[in-house]
Amino acid sequence: MLSAWRALLGAHPDLAPIPEMLREAAEMKAFARGETLFRQGERPRAMLFVLTGEIRLVRLSRAGSEIILQRSRSGFIAEASLESRAYHCDAIAAAEGQLLRFPLRAFRQAIGTEAGFRAAWIAHLAGEVRKLRAQSERLSLHGAAERIVHYLESEGKDGVLILGQSRKAWAAELALSHEVLYRTLGRLQAEGVIAVDAGEITLLRG
Repeated sequence: MLSAWRALLGAHPDLAPIPEMLREAAEMKAFARGETLFRQGERPRAMLFVLTGEIRLVRLSRAGSEIILQRSRSGFIAEASLESRAYHCDAIAAAEGQLLRFPLRAFRQAIGTEAGFRAAWIAHLAGEVRKLRAQSERLSLHGAAERIVHYLESEGKDGVLILGQSRKAWAAELALSHEVLYRTLGRLQAEGVIAVDAGEITLLRG
């Protein structure tokens, strides 16, 4: 596992703060597209770190539409499970890949005894809070155009977003139907608000 960890550290620098005792407890697991990693109501037993592929935390709205709470192609997911007695959503694999499973007991012990890891974990959670605030603000907007522009402003780089997922998946993340997303993108492009080039969307003006 030591040689595997060397390769992982090169590909995933976020794993660098993981202490040796926690690395030894980790288990690598492959998952298939469409696989359910855990379900709402189940008791958390491990902290998950996505290595490849994509995992989404999803919940159904009252209307029956799927709402994406978190999406990860690399990094920790479902961090709140560390101190929760039950999962509050489902974890579904949107693309096949691999993950690391860290037993929760060992993870909690590492946070309690390893100061460097504890500081790195706190910094990570602070970053996730900022992302969730942006998502909450975005979903509070009533118009589809406003949500799209907000996403480009908050998630893009210098107004340019490389869309690393299908537009249907993006629509679910924005809590929009894919038909509404397509129509709104077309209107914004016609109005000169955005430019669309395959998977790249550029915000020209707000």
